[in-house]
Amino acid sequence: MSIKSIAAKIFARKIYKQTLRWAEKPVETQQKVFKSLIENAQNTEFGKDHHFNQIKTFEDFQKQVPVRDYEDLKPYVEKVVKGEADILWKGKPLYFAKTSGTTSGAKFIPLTKESMPYHIEAARNAILHYINETGNADFVDGKMIFLQGSPILTEKYGIKFGRLSGIVAHFVPKYLQKNRMPSWETNCIEDWETKVDAIVDETIKEDMSVISGIPSWVQMYFERLQQKSGGKKISEIFKNFNLFIYGGVNYEPYRAKFEQMIGKKVDSIELFPASEGFFAYQDSQKEKGMLLLLNSGIFYEFIKADEFFNENPKVYTIGEVEVGVNYVFIISTNAGLWRYNIGDTVQFTSLAPYRVIVSGRIKHYISAFGEHVIANEVENAMKDAVNSTNIVINEFTVAPQITPASGLPYHEWLIEFEKEPENMEAFAETIDNSMRKQNIYYDDLITGNVLRKVVITKVSKNGFQDYMKSQGKLGGQNKIPRLSNDRNIADNLTK
Repeated sequence: MSIKSIAAKIFARKIYKQTLRWAEKPVETQQKVFKSLIENAQNTEFGKDHHFNQIKTFEDFQKQVPVRDYEDLKPYVEKVVKGEADILWKGKPLYFAKTSGTTSGAKFIPLTKESMPYHIEAARNAILHYINETGNADFVDGKMIFLQGSPILTEKYGIKFGRLSGIVAHFVPKYLQKNRMPSWETNCIEDWETKVDAIVDETIKEDMSVISGIPSWVQMYFERLQQKSGGKKISEIFKNFNLFIYGGVNYEPYRAKFEQMIGKKVDSIELFPASEGFFAYQDSQKEKGMLLLLNSGIFYEFIKADEFFNENPKVYTIGEVEVGVNYVFIISTNAGLWRYNIGDTVQFTSLAPYRVIVSGRIKHYISAFGEHVIANEVENAMKDAVNSTNIVINEFTVAPQITPASGLPYHEWLIEFEKEPENMEAFAETIDNSMRKQNIYYDDLITGNVLRKVVITKVSKNGFQDYMKSQGKLGGQNKIPRLSNDRNIADNLTK
């Protein structure tokens, strides 16, 4: 065991104890965060507009500050983008993370000197919790790769602009610099396919122990590695690869494909990062869900997803939530986002400590007939179907078919198979039965002959990659929505 791995274990124990201190006092921790946010933003333009100096309680806050999405907050953001100070948060942000918006085009999410450290610490602490629980620390001596966007930044009015993953690349600790791959030059390549090929060339002969990224793009990296190596398993190329770190999408639909490519099972750590904040990470290999970070400069509120579009839905704070309920996630942060709806929905798997899973997006659902199907349900159904067969899938998405050429409407599952089921009808039946068990509304529609059972449509090899490329969203932080209430993606895939 190296000195580096011994030091990692000691540091991991220290961080674990620090985490326990705030995790065991969740309500008190969130109260402190709330008080700090209000005090620090009183003299900002937003704080003055919403009378922060009069806010003493959560109820005051909820009365004076409405829930917003990016479009609602955009007038304030535009002032900050133009270089004005003390608008949403004191001073100016250090960075703007540029993301793709669905209705507003590019979105610019501020990152401040107060918020930025939490992005770095959370990713680090996720690994340290893994080390503390498992005792596995040998990987710190190997090479680590983080598939991410380009770290090239632009600057305007003293604020730097870039993709979140590219911004974070500037904060890699010195003790990881020698182990970290790819090289800076390769990381700066903008074209994703060119970049992946360059990463393969750089890493194929290295001792890679940790690989991190969005599963769909790591899969592309693995496929190129196998092509380059003449079809070797990833575990043959990287004999010490034992830890996969991912975020952005559910890993389960990819797990069988990954294990096939890797040639063995490897441990994994799930993260819940976003430009708006780093919200949670998997703190245990034994427990379901990710630890919600209650001490990271973010105050959380929750609205039940099935009540979200009501006129005055009830808002819950951390001490009022329940396990298994689908909540829309509302945040206020030390980057100047106030009662901001990031669009994600979560479910709590534990209240001691508070752990969550990402259940979907409030805008990504299917309810063409009132069925209220969410991402978590379709992912569970796919998992059930995959586990009952020996098939392997690369990617999938789901959309309603409201006006079929014949017969009843249906939910269309567009799937790119690596290995197809021998009996496609039985495979579809397993998916449909799982959906009916999970979603009573969907079951009623099937029983009442409003919908027919799911229809499987095969997508050609690399069809999803080709679609993302056609949209200018190949690689990086981009990902395919697991489901949608229209046919924009489905029709493009079936052309």
